[in-house]
Amino acid sequence: MKKLLLATAATALCTSTAFAASHAEEIKIGIILGFTGPLESLTQQMAGGAEVAIAEVNASGALLGGATVTGIRGDSTCIDAAAATSVAEQQITGDGVNAIMGADCSGVTGAILQNVAVPNGIVMISPSATSPGLSTAEDNGLFFRTSPSDARQGVVMTEVLLEQGITEVAVTYTNNDYGKGLADAFQAAYEEAGGTVTINAAHEDGKADYSAEVGALASAGGQRLVVAGYVDQGGSGIVRAALDSGAFDTFHFPDGMISAALEANFGSEIDGSSGQHPGTDSEGAAMFVEMVGDAFDATSPFAPESYDAAALIMLAMQAAGSSDSAEFKNEVMNVANAPGEQIFPGELEKALKILAEGGEIDYVGATAVELIGPGESAGNYRQIEVKDGAISTVGYR
Repeated sequence: MKKLLLATAATALCTSTAFAASHAEEIKIGIILGFTGPLESLTQQMAGGAEVAIAEVNASGALLGGATVTGIRGDSTCIDAAAATSVAEQQITGDGVNAIMGADCSGVTGAILQNVAVPNGIVMISPSATSPGLSTAEDNGLFFRTSPSDARQGVVMTEVLLEQGITEVAVTYTNNDYGKGLADAFQAAYEEAGGTVTINAAHEDGKADYSAEVGALASAGGQRLVVAGYVDQGGSGIVRAALDSGAFDTFHFPDGMISAALEANFGSEIDGSSGQHPGTDSEGAAMFVEMVGDAFDATSPFAPESYDAAALIMLAMQAAGSSDSAEFKNEVMNVANAPGEQIFPGELEKALKILAEGGEIDYVGATAVELIGPGESAGNYRQIEVKDGAISTVGYR
């Protein structure tokens, strides 16, 4: 399985030859992520996860009688709703994509959903848009996500901090749908459990100096500073200013702050800090790591969720017998959940054949997929700590 990515070019050549001969359908999936912007240190791995699933399906030749799938990357920027909407419009009306794997950040995801996907009837499955507000978005049954809502992350953060004896925190959040949604969800859960939030204040991304924001946070006090921001943007600016001023020396990091960039930026300066991001120690997670090999970091936040999002799109198409979003949107929940034969990473060909024969599958994938309610993940989290300058896994929840 480690050779899967290395064989992608050869697979593409073979499948394109087969396509020319058989006139099988060409399916296009948009991969809309913030390749520039505050999550750019994560999105190459996320795109890689989706492209592994696409390569696996193309190698099987089993989708809709031999259809080939092409992934088309588009830059959401993570923060510019107008730019993200424009990219989605181009992909749908120009490139003719059948579905979108994405977007990544909650604000641009909501903008694409409302302005482009719903009007054009296109399925979106996001691997990382976590705002609780998306749970109630008007989506005509077109929107799903393989990461859990931040309503769940707020509870997990509360559990982690209180178990460590942290009963009083200051909170800063990036001033957008993701940051505010997470900060509010956390404050509600933390205070209900007996904790105290001394301040819950927004920060803007893109500033050169965060000393004023850190001054207000320091004045409010707290045993730890919760930074609900972006590691490639203002979140790291806040941490640097806090460290340089001595305001805080330990932090709690939600998902938008956790990547290799966090280690590179701060190393042992943030030893003793904690955090969490969506993840699981399931059998499927290990299989995904084995399959990817050294092509990229398969444990990077949202990379496994991206593999699962792309896989669910293609499996739902097979179950519906159609690449039309109007048809296969009704099959996403069915292929994601029981009953049916459990399907893990590397087993997409098996799943496609079961579906082609009229059977049922229960897609487990790389993240122990279970979709609930409005088509979102039930929620599993990897708990981390920073020790000796490195991010290490403490456990899973």
